[in-house]
Amino acid sequence: MAVKIRLARRGRKKLAIYDVVVADVRAPRDGRFIEKIGNYNPNTNPATVIIDEDRAFHWVMVGAQPTDTVRAMLSYKGVMYRKHLQVGVEKGAITQEEADKKLAKWLEEKRAQIQKKVDSLAEAEATAARKRMDAEVKANEARIEKILKKSAALEAAAVAAVAADSEDSEEAVVGDTAEKAEVEEAVATEPKTAESTDAEASPEATVETETAEKPKVEATPEAVVETESAESTDAPAAPDTDKVAEVEAEEAPAAEEKKEVKAEAEVAEENVADETPAAEAVEEKAPEAEEETPAEDTEEAKKKK
Repeated sequence: MAVKIRLARRGRKKLAIYDVVVADVRAPRDGRFIEKIGNYNPNTNPATVIIDEDRAFHWVMVGAQPTDTVRAMLSYKGVMYRKHLQVGVEKGAITQEEADKKLAKWLEEKRAQIQKKVDSLAEAEATAARKRMDAEVKANEARIEKILKKSAALEAAAVAAVAADSEDSEEAVVGDTAEKAEVEEAVATEPKTAESTDAEASPEATVETETAEKPKVEATPEAVVETESAESTDAPAAPDTDKVAEVEAEEAPAAEEKKEVKAEAEVAEENVADETPAAEAVEEKAPEAEEETPAEDTEEAKKKK
């Protein structure tokens, strides 16, 4: 019966592991086997190979034929080299002690190589992880910087908007204050303009009043007295205390003209007072003349008769 050392598939889909078995050539791959001497996991780096070296050496020495994959694994573990040395011992080429020393030395060197490979793989993985971490840190810093720039831009825009609103409000307040000041100035200047117009118109008014008052004075001295009392009663009320200086400065010419008018009125009154006795004498003479006219008429009538 031919016997082979081969792999029997185990595990699951896309994640296979294998058993190292000694089986009859006529048995299916995953069928009956004589003995299981190890297992193999190709999903790790380096691949995991676990073999019972003594049982594998026994089956090799009795003539079991390993498959190519299993032969590589047996060479990896030193089983095939051990078989080579044992054949030399049996032929008498070397002693058993020399064969054992050579096998021990070879296994030590092989383990060193395997450990070196494992260390190099671990270091490479660590450097790759460190690089990934550095790249991630840089990406995070760039993202944070971008976020900070964006937030700074938003804050600047918000500050600019607040400043613009404050400027607009200040301009509005300034405009309101300016309008209020203009209104106050207009209100303050209106009475001044009215008083100035009255002051400007006062000379003509005084002349008209003189011309209007003269005949009245000539006609009735009592009317002059009444007009003076009416003027004194109709005199304007005193202005506010804060505008007294300005009003007095504006009314000074009018006051002087009024004084002149009063002086002329007094002179006219004196003249009227002087003329009134003469007028009374003329009135007294007038009735006498009227009384005399009938007598003369009677005398003329008598003569005609």
